[in-house]
Amino acid sequence: MISAAVRKLERELGVQLFDRTTHRVALSDAGEVFLPEARRTIAAAASARAAIDEVRGGLRGTVRLGTMQAQAMRAVSIAAVLAEFRVDHPAVHVTLRHASGGTAELAEMVLDGRLDLALVGFPGRPPAGLEMASITSEAIILACAVTHRLASRSSVQLTALAEEPFADMPPTWGTRMATDRAFGLAGVRRAVEFEVNDTAGVIDLVRHGLAVAMLPQSLLDGQAEVVRIPIRGQAPVFTTSLVWPGSRSTTAASRALMGAILEHADTGSGSGRHGRRRVPGNLGQSRA
Repeated sequence: MISAAVRKLERELGVQLFDRTTHRVALSDAGEVFLPEARRTIAAAASARAAIDEVRGGLRGTVRLGTMQAQAMRAVSIAAVLAEFRVDHPAVHVTLRHASGGTAELAEMVLDGRLDLALVGFPGRPPAGLEMASITSEAIILACAVTHRLASRSSVQLTALAEEPFADMPPTWGTRMATDRAFGLAGVRRAVEFEVNDTAGVIDLVRHGLAVAMLPQSLLDGQAEVVRIPIRGQAPVFTTSLVWPGSRSTTAASRALMGAILEHADTGSGSGRHGRRRVPGNLGQSRA
């Protein structure tokens, strides 16, 4: 039935959306162009259905939430938020997704309608088409082995790290974005010799003296045989934020989950939080 519906759509559009062979089916060039628009249309239809459900009474629907890896989410316990949210809104179904491409991929998924909200780590403004609410910020520091030449320093400037081999996450991850930005502003080129997609892997490379790393203090708590050194001058900052689409309306369920996340961040333990926030009033309004 799906195949027949796709072929009917292809006839109506006058293009071939898939390249088909006996061994595989893949999106054609036209299909690649059509896919983001199709996702946005589906998201808009879901918002319309949710609005009708809200009028009928009761908060219901599905919210698709994206998040960074758990190590980076010290500011908010997503599990705690979702557990409380389920009690308050049992008719709302929340799905949770990680993205191997980190912050950049999460943002792309919100933009094209695959996610409704996402917790990300942009060091500055989000990409065009997204709205953002900052949750917490934390200075990024240098991590090195106890045997490293800089281990006895009380602080260090970025310019002193130009010749150091680094371990870091991929360029699309929030901590990497913030660090790359800070080194760029300082006019310092660094060599990332070890690129891995998990914090534990980075710390293990540091512990064994193979590299140094730039990480938020909270990710280094409880790590033995790793020295933490503050950055002197313009230290990079890791900011955790919530993003949502600015180009389409959001559902009442999405707004409720956003409020729960921000409230949890304000009242939870940890540092770097601001005063209590309200859900931005323009969340849910359509924008051109």
